[in-house]
Amino acid sequence: MVFSFTQRQKLGGFLFTLPFIIGFILFFAYPFSQAVIISFNELVLTPQNFELQWKGLENYGYALQIHPEFSKTFTEVLMKLVVELPLIIGFSFFAAVILNADFRGRSVMRTLFFLPVVLGAGVVLKMEINDYSNIMLLHMQENSAFFGGAALRTFFEASRLPGGMVDFVVDAIQALPLVIRASGVQILIFLAGLQSISKEIYEASNVEGATGWERFWLITFPMMSPLIMTNIIYTIVDSFTAMNNELVLLIRETMLRGAGYGVSMAMAMIYFAVIGIILVIVFTALSRRTFYQV
Repeated sequence: MVFSFTQRQKLGGFLFTLPFIIGFILFFAYPFSQAVIISFNELVLTPQNFELQWKGLENYGYALQIHPEFSKTFTEVLMKLVVELPLIIGFSFFAAVILNADFRGRSVMRTLFFLPVVLGAGVVLKMEINDYSNIMLLHMQENSAFFGGAALRTFFEASRLPGGMVDFVVDAIQALPLVIRASGVQILIFLAGLQSISKEIYEASNVEGATGWERFWLITFPMMSPLIMTNIIYTIVDSFTAMNNELVLLIRETMLRGAGYGVSMAMAMIYFAVIGIILVIVFTALSRRTFYQV
C-alpha cells in the first residue's frame, strides 16, 4: 500500500502525538473521571476492595460551608498569587533583559539564574521542607531586626504611605526569595524571545533616531507580549500546583487524616474548576492585547 505525501505527513503527525494521547488517557482522563465520581460519593474501605456510597452534593457543601480551613486557605492562596504573579513576571523579564546583554561571564550568570529551578525540584524541595536548619533560617529571617514583617511595616507606615500599598510592599519583600526561585523557567522563555527578535528591526529604529526607551516600548515589549501571556499562564499553573502549596497540602491532609476521600476529591474539583475559570479569564483578557507583529 502506497501512501501519498499528505497521508504520510498525517500519519507521521499522528504517530508523534500518539504517546501524548496514550499518556493523557491513562494518566489524566481516567484518574480525573474517577476523582469526579468519588467527589459525589463516600469511599468506604472493605476487607476486599472499597465501596462508594452516594452523597450527591454533600461533599461539596461540607468543603465550602463546614470545613474550617478550606475557604480560608483557598482565599490565602489566591491572594498570594495576586502578590507574587506581577513580581515573578517583572523580575524574570528584567533578569532576561540583563542576561541578553553582551558582557563577560554571561553563561555563568545564566546558569546561576536557572539554579532555583533545580533547587525547586520535587525531591530537593521536599528535603528542604523537612530540613530543620532551613526552618530555623526562615524563623531567624522572620524575626530579624529589619527584614521582619513588623519592622518593615513600621518603616513604611512612618513614610505615610497608604495602608494597601504598605501591605503589598511588605508582602512583596517577604516573598522575594520565593519569587527568585519561581522565576527560572520564565527567564529562559523571555531570554529565548529576546534573542529571536531580528537585529534588523533595531538597526532600522536606530536609523530613524529612536532612543533606547522608545525601542523597548515600541519594539521589544510588543514583540514579547505573546511570551508574557505564556509566562503568566505558566506561573499561575505552577503556583497552584506546587507541592508546597498550602491548599494542595490541605487536600492531601483531608484525604488521609480528615473527612475522607469524598470530601478531598470535592475540594480538588472545586480547586480545578476555579483554576480553569481563572485561566480562561486571563487568556481572554491578554489575547486582546497580544501583538504578533510590530
